[in-house]
Amino acid sequence: MKRIFLLKGLDCPNCSAKIEKEVGELDGVQSSVVNLMKQTITVNVTQTAADTIASQIETIVYSHEPDVEVQEETVMNVTKSYSLKGLDCPNCSAKIEKEVGELDGVQSSVVNLMKQTLTINVAQTAADTIASQIETIVHSHEPDVEVSEIVQESYIPEKKQEANESYNNEDKKLTVRLATGAAIYAIGMALTVFAKVPLPIELAFLIVSYIILGGDVVWQAVRNISKGRVFDEHFLMSVSTIGAFVIGEYPEAVAVMLFYQVGEFFQSLAVERSRKSISDLMDIRPDCATVRRNGELITISPESVAIGEIIIVKPGEKIPLDGVVLDEDSMLDTRALTGESVPRSVHKGDEALSGCMNQTGVLTIKTTKAFGESTASKIIDLVENASSRKAPTENFITTFARYYTPVVVILAAILAILPPILLGGGWTEWIRRGFVFLVVSCPCALVISIPLTFFGGIGAASKRGVLVKGSNYLEALNNVSIIVFDKTGTLTKGVFNVTDILPANGFSKEQVLEYAVQAESFSNHPIAKSILSAYGKEIDQSVISDYKEISGYGISAMAGKKKVYAGNTKLMDSEHVEYTACEKVGTKVYVAVDGQYAGCILITDEVKPDSKKAISDLKHIGVEKTVMLTGDDEKIGKAVAEELQLDEYYAQLFPDQKVEKVELLDSKKRQGSKLAFVGDGINDAPVLARADVGIAMGGLGSDAAIEAADVVLMTDEPSKLVDAIEVAKATKQIVMQNIVIALGIKSVFLILGALGIAGMWEAVFGDVGVTIIAVLNAMRILKK
Repeated sequence: MKRIFLLKGLDCPNCSAKIEKEVGELDGVQSSVVNLMKQTITVNVTQTAADTIASQIETIVYSHEPDVEVQEETVMNVTKSYSLKGLDCPNCSAKIEKEVGELDGVQSSVVNLMKQTLTINVAQTAADTIASQIETIVHSHEPDVEVSEIVQESYIPEKKQEANESYNNEDKKLTVRLATGAAIYAIGMALTVFAKVPLPIELAFLIVSYIILGGDVVWQAVRNISKGRVFDEHFLMSVSTIGAFVIGEYPEAVAVMLFYQVGEFFQSLAVERSRKSISDLMDIRPDCATVRRNGELITISPESVAIGEIIIVKPGEKIPLDGVVLDEDSMLDTRALTGESVPRSVHKGDEALSGCMNQTGVLTIKTTKAFGESTASKIIDLVENASSRKAPTENFITTFARYYTPVVVILAAILAILPPILLGGGWTEWIRRGFVFLVVSCPCALVISIPLTFFGGIGAASKRGVLVKGSNYLEALNNVSIIVFDKTGTLTKGVFNVTDILPANGFSKEQVLEYAVQAESFSNHPIAKSILSAYGKEIDQSVISDYKEISGYGISAMAGKKKVYAGNTKLMDSEHVEYTACEKVGTKVYVAVDGQYAGCILITDEVKPDSKKAISDLKHIGVEKTVMLTGDDEKIGKAVAEELQLDEYYAQLFPDQKVEKVELLDSKKRQGSKLAFVGDGINDAPVLARADVGIAMGGLGSDAAIEAADVVLMTDEPSKLVDAIEVAKATKQIVMQNIVIALGIKSVFLILGALGIAGMWEAVFGDVGVTIIAVLNAMRILKK
């Protein structure tokens, strides 16, 4: 029986893996799969164990995550998406995601800051009322954000332009408001200092500028308090600035609000810059497609093109859908997909991938995939949704801010009230210190800069042809101590070539090759294709009869009146053919004619040019062990391992044995470290799924690679793995710098404020100044 249980509130990848493993070990459970994205566990369980499985799962889940709610999925769920037009605050995004996720009937909630969308999985019974609840939550945090349900997502250039114009208009309104408020504040201060105007006139200017600059902040704080959300940055800013007015620090009160708004403005620009950087990078989605229908060429949206239709792509246009070239030759710019500027030539019969730019000839292409399944569409979706899989550091900072803010508010209250009571008097001074403490303590620098850094890191990796499916995998790459490689197609080219022919018993090389070709002519195996390629002539298949493929041995066939065998040593032994074993390194095809040994054909797979340097560079940047797994024989495995200077290798493995070896290596890794597996994403899907980080090599155009792996290297170069780890390390370095900068500077100013050394001006730097520094530091990752 298949049973699905909702694990509402599950957000720990480590705990998820433990729950999946422990449930899978229960009696009667055939399989157990935790989906962290959907917060579900799916089990296949025997009928006898079905009655008790729910309580057993609940016990296991609570042992790891006591706050997670476990319930069996019995109602039909639907997925709904909402546009949050104008959302640019990472902190507010996290709050919206959390609060929507806690609504009744909502199984999962994901805010995508890149796309400005909210996607939820909600019970059918709650679907009708969910829109108004979402709107209420969003507007409680971001009143100006426009909420609308996305009925059908499609790419329309005009809408994109309209959205950008809308953002620019909001940007202009904020700039005008800041400039107006700052100008009135400056005039008031100038009149006070130089004209010595009376206090009421000074207050008039300062109050007007305060209302312009901070009216929305105070109003937002009031609305949040009415809904039971007290401890946030709006509350901190409102209490501290109104308090400053009360104790007579009028200019400082307005200055705090002015610089807070300047900080918010910088944050908005930083988020938009990150979003635009990734959008520009991923600008591979075609605007339209030119289709040949009924003898005419018409221009339509790519979504409207069916599989098998003929499209025309002129020089300078993007290829809108994946397909096969029917005629003409051309050069394609694949930079948007691979990060490499080297053009790629395509000819008749070659595959043409969407997202590539046609450079020279006019291409006629027969589409092989619908728009939603094409390479460009999959890559865009992968990059845009990567921010939904959060790194442990991001989750920690979000949780930290949730508890940190109430604590500092309580400490500020104690600082303002307790000393005057104990020391007798000095209320104004201690209240001032309490307000300074409040301003400095705002956690904006952390909750804004950390998500921004991971956001930028994913974009920087994409720019180098490395697609990372989430910031959790980007962070995991930092801790990789063991990297396991598949051989064929990963460290080697995966292209087999005949490198030697060793004739025997009076046969010539040409005869050995011709007999082998006749035996292999009906086979689609890569070894057979390499022999046919080496022969290079037309084959008369009419003379071939009684063709048999013997699994694990080779092939037998009649070529005219002669019985030909082509295969391995086991085939020769089974047919009682006396042969001489070849000692050279490579794949051997032994050929026998009418029971007599004719010779051996040696076939080898060439090592990729940059494999050796990639292994060397990986060790240089801290990878402790490199291992190769291969299904080839011992001699081939040993030769490749020695050439590349790998630490270990395992040969003659079947796919299930590769999984066993990965599990063995995983059990021996250093505590807290990760194991990564690098494969081609097609034959190695089970191993990719088993590794801590599954990395698909040469994912360009490979659906299996994009689906199976956590990280996709879009070219066939092993050196891209070094790039991926370097970007991951640079991202983590900036994250740690921002944590140290924010907490370090804030700690100093909190102490100085409590001691009465720092005033409101220093508090402004301790909050807004640190936020701007952290945001600018986060932006450096885009330049890496």
